[in-house]
Amino acid sequence: MYKSSYRTVSFTLPWDDVPIDLSYIFADEKPAGKHGFLTVKDGKFAFEDGTPARFWGTNFNSGANFPSHEYSEIVAKRLAKTGLNIVRFHQLDGDWSTPNLFQFTKGKLLKNTRSLDPESMDRLDYLIYTLKKNGIYVYFDMLTYRRFREGDGVENTKRLADSARPQSNFDEHLIELQKEFCEQIWTHENPYTQLAYKDDPVIVMSEIANENEIFAHCEQLVEPYRTRLEEKYQAWRKENGYPPAETPVDFTDNSTLAMFNFKLMIQKSYFDDMQAFMRSIGVKIPITGTNWNSGGGGTLLSQADMTFMDSHTYHYGWKWTPHEKGIMNASFLANRSTWIDGFPFMRAADRPFFISEWDDPWPNEYRAEGPLHLASHCALQGWAGAAIHTYRYDCRPNIDMLAAPVTGEALSGVPYRSGIFDAFNDPARYGLFYHAALLLRRGDVKESDVMTVIPYNGPTKANENPANKNSTVNSIPPAFECAAQLGKTAVAIPTTKVPEGANVIDPNVSRLPKDARVIQSDTGELCRDLDKRLFIIDSPRTKAVSGFLNAAGEIVLKGLKIKCRNEYAVIALSSLTDDPINESENILLTVVGHADNTGAVYNDNHTIQYDKGHGPIEAEVIAADFELDTTVNAFRVDAINSFGMQVGQTPAEVADGKLRFSTGGDFPSVYYLIQKI
Repeated sequence: MYKSSYRTVSFTLPWDDVPIDLSYIFADEKPAGKHGFLTVKDGKFAFEDGTPARFWGTNFNSGANFPSHEYSEIVAKRLAKTGLNIVRFHQLDGDWSTPNLFQFTKGKLLKNTRSLDPESMDRLDYLIYTLKKNGIYVYFDMLTYRRFREGDGVENTKRLADSARPQSNFDEHLIELQKEFCEQIWTHENPYTQLAYKDDPVIVMSEIANENEIFAHCEQLVEPYRTRLEEKYQAWRKENGYPPAETPVDFTDNSTLAMFNFKLMIQKSYFDDMQAFMRSIGVKIPITGTNWNSGGGGTLLSQADMTFMDSHTYHYGWKWTPHEKGIMNASFLANRSTWIDGFPFMRAADRPFFISEWDDPWPNEYRAEGPLHLASHCALQGWAGAAIHTYRYDCRPNIDMLAAPVTGEALSGVPYRSGIFDAFNDPARYGLFYHAALLLRRGDVKESDVMTVIPYNGPTKANENPANKNSTVNSIPPAFECAAQLGKTAVAIPTTKVPEGANVIDPNVSRLPKDARVIQSDTGELCRDLDKRLFIIDSPRTKAVSGFLNAAGEIVLKGLKIKCRNEYAVIALSSLTDDPINESENILLTVVGHADNTGAVYNDNHTIQYDKGHGPIEAEVIAADFELDTTVNAFRVDAINSFGMQVGQTPAEVADGKLRFSTGGDFPSVYYLIQKI
């Protein structure tokens, strides 16, 4: 492992099962769709019968969407055991993927992308069927990485980027091809469910275009589309009283109101048109336009009439060359603003909000802090949920290492695409999903009682700054700083119906004092100490601490004391019954910190990777002392290995209403079951 001073335990999560089974907790949610279609009620997702809808899940990327029937049965059960209840089908149309929606195998030259491959569709159909049986819903992408071809009647295909961004937002023929694809997909009948996709409530959300809008991608404009867009722009300027623009028009410059408003018109027209078409062919579920915030206010305003809002977030960075793999190796816990703080600006106050991609990926040593930080704030905010990017890119069995190599260590020329994001067997990310699912789906962390609403009316001339080409679209008001961490917060654009009882505040005033070093949620259940680099979740049914625990000394929560001897760790306890932890007879404890492949080699500060190593995955042994208040008279604490076997009993005693035990002894593990005897 990369730090020889660590004591480690082999802990590769198997591809075909998980060691702990939470499916019984959510057994009443099977099959997915039993509550009817997903709808929006009072600004939140709910099913037709009124059941609230909260989702914790994952993406399946490219080839992972087309498994064999046998693999589908295995993976659906594995997800359900972990507590997941949604899969986003991503990159289905990726040209690099084998299979993809248009071609099951490589070899024959694909002349066009105007028909769906029957073998690919059969596998996708069966995957949907098995997910549905196991209580797992589906989020369906429409346009992600489709490579348009000459046989599609598309011009200059050799220079178009994936999904023809940004041309796909305004070119009439490209939009017609997208509508044709939507009709093919949504009217396709699944022989295993005997329902067309549009009529199956297992599919709950859809987006029109992944990470694709005209505010942020105009450097990829090519001819003849650029000239046609310029003609549209000059005509628009004339209609709106502007003088002709100098030519050639620089569409990457967003610093003027004229350009901003033109792009807003283009973008909103595209989203509204596509949504109207999907409704016309019978699609009932919530629809969003796109799912990120690189276009800032433009992306937000262009989706004024979408059913829900979506965005992405990542905590990572790298420099990847053939002989040097530079990575960001850092915790975010000391940062005033974190990776989730852009979300309230994209969350409209009168609509649901979902995070269809997030990750704090390998090989960052501190990635274990990501899952519970995000899940707990989803619950605090009342967000609909989140899906990690990604479960994996393919369906190969028997993988015993992180970042299993792919040919050339790249997909579509992107070296990091498959590997660093694969989370399915990572104890530091997927290993914490049990607690994340309970935090969010069960509501272990309380939602804020009152929503804070921050008005945003778009840019004005006062925002214009010729030195900053993006000044009008990316200037987020100060009131959004750290808002995601403080309490339920949303934005109000001019068309937003502000909820009754909401607290509307001045957008130009930050809610957090400049010298604040402790950030606490308004519910009191979440707290982050920037100086100690410590994050705490303190709720009745789930309690967790993450960060630099040894330096923090004894950490005191309500009814729980923890003293950890490791420099860095994430420790989480969740009741596996409806009772709070101090009354529960069945508790899951997860202790995890650094985890990596055997023999992985890095430079001294872990920013350059020389060798990814090999299996098995080694997890740092976490040594910690626990004192838990309890009403139960006697417990046993069993270490559970990655295959679900009880490998040894940890000495434990109950006296004076307190359970005392330690981890990291003779039988170390990542998981411990604390159960009444």
